[in-house]
Amino acid sequence: MSRHPTIKQLRYLCAVVEHGHFGRAARACHVSQSTLSAGILELEEVLSASLLERNNRNLVLTGLGEEVVARSRALLRDVEDLMALCQASAEPLSGRLRLGVIPTIAPFLLPGLLKALRKDYPDFKPFIREDLTEALIEALHRGELDLLLLALPVSADGVETMHLFDDPFLLASPPDHPLAKEQGLCTDALKGQELLLLEDGHCLRDHALEACKLRGAEYKVPYQATSLTTVIQMVASGIGITLLPGMAAGTTAISTSDVTVTPFSEKDVSREIGLMWRRKTPRLTEFRLLGDYIIEHQKSS
Repeated sequence: MSRHPTIKQLRYLCAVVEHGHFGRAARACHVSQSTLSAGILELEEVLSASLLERNNRNLVLTGLGEEVVARSRALLRDVEDLMALCQASAEPLSGRLRLGVIPTIAPFLLPGLLKALRKDYPDFKPFIREDLTEALIEALHRGELDLLLLALPVSADGVETMHLFDDPFLLASPPDHPLAKEQGLCTDALKGQELLLLEDGHCLRDHALEACKLRGAEYKVPYQATSLTTVIQMVASGIGITLLPGMAAGTTAISTSDVTVTPFSEKDVSREIGLMWRRKTPRLTEFRLLGDYIIEHQKSS
């Protein structure tokens, strides 16, 4: 009787390729390094093929290994979807959900949302991963996440999205800044200003500049930061001004008496918040139910 690769062996192989290191891959799989190494050797034995070239510095996939990894990832996604199919037949919002959320949404929306979900759906078990948009989409495609909560639009293949609500941008500035008390504030007033922005990779940066119709030559960026909290502290120190998502205004993570928040008079100075999932997911009904719940929660907040 012929032997076949196991799901565990394929998962070990994909983990090594993802992390580029046996030790880190073993930790991610919650096994010892020797167990992971033995599993990959067994996989190569079952397939009668060499998949990895091993040396002291790095790991290199053989040509066949690249094809095996690509197919393994597809198989692992199918396994996750199989599990999700069975879970979807149970009571909606009653099991595990691996949710990816971007950093400019997570600390402002999740605390109240998760508290409400625990009350209304006590058997719902969300596991949260916070990361940048690109990394979350990659994890979604690998089958490591079921659903994403992020700012749209985002370019990605093989996915579907659901609009939840629009999150307006506000101007955050020191109290004595000329724009702080301006009535009918227009985005044109930002031209020539020193804007404090998040580093490249944060979609908030691109969405804010697009919403305000600002081109590179029309503003100055004296400093960049890795978190919105840091940007606000820089505003409070009088270094510059920034564009603040409405959901962050008044939260404990942002609140400070040294920052004045001013709305814009124009419409559509906002970002779109939505959900994203793999197009072939069997949990479509559940995801839409969660989306409707988030919409109602946001209205009542």
